[in-house]
Amino acid sequence: MIRAMLLLSIALTAVPVDAAELLVGNKSADSVWRLSTADGRKLGEIATGQGPHEIAVSADGRLALVSNYGAAAPGHSLSVLDLHDGKSPRTLDLGEHGRPHGMRWLPDGRRAVVTTEASRRLLLVDIAAGKTEAAVDLGDGRGHMVALSADGKVAYVTKIDRGTLSRIDLASRRKTHEIGAGAGAEGVATRPDSGEVWVSNREAGTVTVHDPATLAIRHTVPSPGFPIRVVFTPDGRHALVTNARAATLAVIDAENKRVIQTVELARAGAAYRDTMLGRAALPIGVIADPLRPRAYVAISGGDEIAVIDTREWKVVEHWKTGREPDALGIVE
Repeated sequence: MIRAMLLLSIALTAVPVDAAELLVGNKSADSVWRLSTADGRKLGEIATGQGPHEIAVSADGRLALVSNYGAAAPGHSLSVLDLHDGKSPRTLDLGEHGRPHGMRWLPDGRRAVVTTEASRRLLLVDIAAGKTEAAVDLGDGRGHMVALSADGKVAYVTKIDRGTLSRIDLASRRKTHEIGAGAGAEGVATRPDSGEVWVSNREAGTVTVHDPATLAIRHTVPSPGFPIRVVFTPDGRHALVTNARAATLAVIDAENKRVIQTVELARAGAAYRDTMLGRAALPIGVIADPLRPRAYVAISGGDEIAVIDTREWKVVEHWKTGREPDALGIVE
């Protein structure tokens, strides 16, 4: 409690209301750092539950959800961070649903979808009311990451252990399709305007592009080196894929479905620590800045953010983080 109050006080006194910020979830420090997108300066720090794995920022920038995945013991909660009023983080208990991971806000700005690996469900959670409305059975395998259609009517969930992509109709609250994507299917994102569903398959070393209605694979793009996340630039022109083992960022032309740039993320002579892939840089989380020609990559093995100029596709800065950064969010 004392730690939480201390960290919250830093956030209250240091953060200007109109600051553009990068939120960084530090998995081994149980915290979220608030960094200025102007220069990487630390603006504040907020305590979370154990093992914060993902961050989802509301469309109005007022709230951020953090999935408290846990460590040796499963987590069963979300932290709800008030980014404007500086109130103490609220803990939303998920009850029997353990290991929360992927999250997305629905367009109504009140509810969110959350995957829970331990219960193998996709939850529909009313954040304002602090309760779970529905728990959709995902069947065999553990749902990991989730993406939404533009209208928020359909959710797409990946399962690493089964290498599949599932389609969930949120109105009927049922899974309508599940199809093989590739071994280790993990990252998932919907391409702006087109509705295509892109999946990074870490064991297969590929990115698959799926039809949003049938999930049929339309294209397969090679991305060797354990592709673990995929996101799009705001204009939808480029897909950004972090290759964790290769320590690279693949830049894919979204229209032509080909890699046009590969950005090296490991620094020569850097003292990286042990990770799930050995002593390595281990880039995981990635996000594109909606206001600046930049992208940010969480270098989990180096406790830092790599700042990438998206005009020239090169690393221009490194910003310090807490222990084991992964999840990223942007507050405009």
